[in-house]
Amino acid sequence: MQPPVSSSVLAALGLDRAAEELYFKVVPASGHTSLGVARLVQLRLDHLLHDLAPLLELGLVRLEGKRVVVPPLPSVVAALVQREARVAETTGARLTALAEVVPHLVAASTRPDESDLADVRPIDGELSSGGNALDLLGLMLRSSRGDMLWLRPDAWAMPREAALSQALGEVIATGRKSRAIYPVRALTEAPEALQARARIGEQIRVISELPTRMFILGHDHAVLPEPLGFSDEPRVHVRQRSIVMALTYWFDSLWARAAPVPELDIGEARPDLRRFLLEQMVAGATDEIIARKLGISLRTVRRRVAAMMDDLGVDTRFQAGAEACRRGWI
Repeated sequence: MQPPVSSSVLAALGLDRAAEELYFKVVPASGHTSLGVARLVQLRLDHLLHDLAPLLELGLVRLEGKRVVVPPLPSVVAALVQREARVAETTGARLTALAEVVPHLVAASTRPDESDLADVRPIDGELSSGGNALDLLGLMLRSSRGDMLWLRPDAWAMPREAALSQALGEVIATGRKSRAIYPVRALTEAPEALQARARIGEQIRVISELPTRMFILGHDHAVLPEPLGFSDEPRVHVRQRSIVMALTYWFDSLWARAAPVPELDIGEARPDLRRFLLEQMVAGATDEIIARKLGISLRTVRRRVAAMMDDLGVDTRFQAGAEACRRGWI
């Protein structure tokens, strides 16, 4: 009688009853020649090979030269599970990509009929790659007016930083304002770079983390990576005023959340980390993640968290978040 567990496994693999029966007939004959197995199961050789096809496809049976080999069922099932997992992962990625396309298809269908359009003009901007980034930025600085706004998650590490700071200093000297937001870890990773920008007159604030690079020059230029992130190319250069203004509003909302560093210009940047710690704690970040994002040691994180919880008079991080919100700290 066939083992019920093994039978259920084979059924789960999509085999019918006849294939299951053949499998259990072949198992004892593993290692014999295909002709010998055919005689054992009382089938012609060509019929045996035909009936073994689904078992061969799944790897439940192998033909090694003239011999029929039946590997251990657990190892075969494990290999099949791994294979199906890879297929599922690929399928999941394709489904995700398709899901991301759906909104674009829906958006395309919301366009007015061409017969209803009175005036159609392209949006002012382009997606591009190539060119000398510093030269292009210099041209934008010289041709624009108004405040200069920067999101700089990692720009201090770029080789053109010194040349960019010099060009920016010349523009600031004409009376234009420059505001930049950095992640708080920049205070420990690149204090000299921030001090250099502060010395030329840039206003600097820090925030827990930044999602992307971006700069805005007045109402004339907004440049950010495509997709959002930390790459140089390709880049989206927008000159459409309404879009530039919308990105400016977003920058201003981040600026309002960011913390000033009044001591930066004398090289002693020590902002109050309390709000940044609370933001990360409320988001559920571990101490290790907080240390990495804020650019401080794990020991410092734990010491400051403990001190803050003591100040709040609470015993848990959840209570700390609730009490901090009640007090208006975040």
